[in-house]
Amino acid sequence: MYNQKILSRRDFMKITALATAGAASVIRSRPAMGQDKGQRPTQTAAVTVLNPQNRVPLSFIIDDSTCLVNMAHFGIPHFATAWPERYKQDWRSLPREIPDSFVRKFGQWCHEHKVKGKYSIVPYPACVGWMDRCLPGWSQKELDDSLKLVRELILPDWDIHPEMISHTWVINTKTGRPYPEQTGYYIENAGWSQDKSADQLADYMAYALRILKNVGLPCEGITTPGGFGGKNRVNLAKATFQSCRDVFNAEIPHYFRDLFTDERSVAPLVQYASGLDSDDPKCVVSIIGCTGDWFGGWDGLNPGSVDRFITEDLKGGRLPQVIDKGEPAILVCHWPGIYFNGEEIGFNIFKEVVRRIHSRYDNLVWMKNSEIARYWAAKELTKIGKQGGRITFNAPFATTRFTVRTRTNSTTPPKLIAERKPIQLRRVNRPLQLQSQTWHADGGDVTVCFDLPKGKSILDV
Repeated sequence: MYNQKILSRRDFMKITALATAGAASVIRSRPAMGQDKGQRPTQTAAVTVLNPQNRVPLSFIIDDSTCLVNMAHFGIPHFATAWPERYKQDWRSLPREIPDSFVRKFGQWCHEHKVKGKYSIVPYPACVGWMDRCLPGWSQKELDDSLKLVRELILPDWDIHPEMISHTWVINTKTGRPYPEQTGYYIENAGWSQDKSADQLADYMAYALRILKNVGLPCEGITTPGGFGGKNRVNLAKATFQSCRDVFNAEIPHYFRDLFTDERSVAPLVQYASGLDSDDPKCVVSIIGCTGDWFGGWDGLNPGSVDRFITEDLKGGRLPQVIDKGEPAILVCHWPGIYFNGEEIGFNIFKEVVRRIHSRYDNLVWMKNSEIARYWAAKELTKIGKQGGRITFNAPFATTRFTVRTRTNSTTPPKLIAERKPIQLRRVNRPLQLQSQTWHADGGDVTVCFDLPKGKSILDV
């Protein structure tokens, strides 16, 4: 297998010249150098913005999920058509369905353990059928019930993303049908997306987003299938912003396209920020995963391993490396591997990973991708000044649990004025007790956690 210390997720261009589409779904390419961060405000060095509640964010990214359809069973034949020399797997042996009974079991367990993240709904999975029309092979009631389950059980704790339109063949958005050329170039994971303008990519993404809008699934972000846009990073980011704004009026669009398992930072990238002092501030956030899919993969070939995430002694594995640095630890998987060949192998691995990380750490907080994107946008784009004991914030974007630390000579409790109204702050005895509208003193340092509003606010310390 590929060395993930050197490679990142779905690096098709370097490994297979865009020829491994779905099979390389645990590898993504390095981000293009020089992508524009955009505007950045002044921020005083006297104030440090910490993680939310001074905790390390966790999140779980689920790719290749949709209603009922097992993407591995139906997608592999398409990849085999495009690249017959690479796909010899007996896809017929894979289950055709990932049943709602499993979705319910998974969703309920995650809710009970406060797990949050991103859950894809492929709008036209492997061209089997449309989420907003019909799904041949299943009754209309089965499709409707499956969508209802996602809305009621999954949506409260998870962001919903399309994974483009089909995750296999590129769709002509004028006809709603795949292009007739059945080559690797016309697989969504591969070549077609590499030479398109931002407007063309935005049209494609918006087509996918509108299908999910039709079935009552709001989206603030996009997941790229495989190598989609890997050589077209600027237009990919801009198209994500355009499409999510156009279809859902998302304030802070975000996208998942990369993961790193080496020494590189996995902190979110806040890109193309502009208009920060206007009524219409803009940015797009790249969410970065920190693990490979070590649960069960996308194709049902190799079961995963808990120890790659965190070892039994709780000291080794990828997650401690990231958590100890204080960066968001965003795990990545593929839904067919969680329901590995009709068994719960990947799910059981995930449950043990969760048990182990919470056995070692008490300073974690599960968040949706959109919540992480929003926090990082506020963290990087809020203008922060300090004069004497007065800290001023001018935020283009609001966020909850905004946490700052500063030095103070005062013995009086800090006072917050937000949206021109005084906000009561409650003192806590320990840093891990911080939540919105609380503060903690430690020697000459004071840490305050509060809901940051859009616009101006003042903190007197």
